[in-house]
Amino acid sequence: MRTKITLATICKATFALALLMTLFSCKKNPPGSDDSGFNLNVVLRGDAKSSPGSSGYIEFRQDPDTARIIDLNTWVHNLEPNHSYLLQRPVNPITDPDCSSTAWLTLGLGLTPQNIQTDDHGDGHADFWRAVTATARGTQVHIHFQIVDATTLAPVLTSDCYEYTVR
Repeated sequence: MRTKITLATICKATFALALLMTLFSCKKNPPGSDDSGFNLNVVLRGDAKSSPGSSGYIEFRQDPDTARIIDLNTWVHNLEPNHSYLLQRPVNPITDPDCSSTAWLTLGLGLTPQNIQTDDHGDGHADFWRAVTATARGTQVHIHFQIVDATTLAPVLTSDCYEYTVR
């Protein structure tokens, strides 16, 4: 018997592996690492009541280039099929370790917000980016993320608070 491997199967397996690796690693890179504080592996979790079994992951990367572009490669899993979602974040001053800000900014391609579209299985992926050239190098902030329903703007996935340093 021959097994048919689809793109959806490969994407699910890749997402599951990335999520497992993230869940069993630290939020920050090890001290002394060249990327310590510059790159984050953000885990997004759904509420047990409103989004049971749903999850997400953001690969937050800032290359050491002069443009200071942050890549936000985002995956969501087990959300409503064939539906649109938005990635949002507020930035909190380093003096706010609890990430209490709720001034949400919708992310996408630079300054243009973009949707994450789920497939028939409720899985989706989008490669977003944001320029931080106006922010001084070495600036430290606390940051957290949420995925919201693009129609109702209700949060469906949220992250913990992370410390980020502008490269």
